Amino acid sequence: MTWAPDYATTAELKDYLSLQDNARDAFVALWITTVSRNVDDHCGRQFGKVAAAEDRYYTPVYDAHECAWFCEIDDLQDTTGFTVEDENGDAVAVKTSTTAGYTLLPRNAAAKGQPYTRLKLTVSTGEITGNGLWGWNATPSSVKAGMFLQAARLNARVDSPFGISGSPQEQGELRLLAQLDPDFRTSLKPFVRKWWAA
Repeated sequence: MTWAPDYATTAELKDYLSLQDNARDAFVALWITTVSRNVDDHCGRQFGKVAAAEDRYYTPVYDAHECAWFCEIDDLQDTTGFTVEDENGDAVAVKTSTTAGYTLLPRNAAAKGQPYTRLKLTVSTGEITGNGLWGWNATPSSVKAGMFLQAARLNARVDSPFGISGSPQEQGELRLLAQLDPDFRTSLKPFVRKWWAA
């Protein structure tokens, strides 16, 4: 898997749309990439994973109520080899009951099949560097389902370039509104991420 990948194959989308020939293959490939980026934009995150561990940089913000430093991080499901360094390049250890350090949050993310999205630090010397396998281990099935729903709208637009499908004479006219499909939004609702700025 790669960072910000396409969330379906041409064969999968053609099967969903019941397209039997290759006449629209070029469009299908375009729709897949377009809707995959619609998913990322709507959710405020992507569902791929970097091919190798890489550095990401974050600035912690102090929370006086918690008496700790917090920072939003990119989604992280695979914690294999994950490391944190402070601004001076010194390693920050995982916090224990007796030592200062960092804690990945939310604490129950792994048990729920969700990524870690925040770091809590007992001390901070400025910008931190996280090195890890950022992203998701697999694309959630709801993401793919939502992608199919929105791609179906693009397929319908091929035969209705002005955004109107059907015929008023047959009382079956339907306006394809310039917005995301409601079922697309419903499918992706659990995955929408709110990023909190400092």
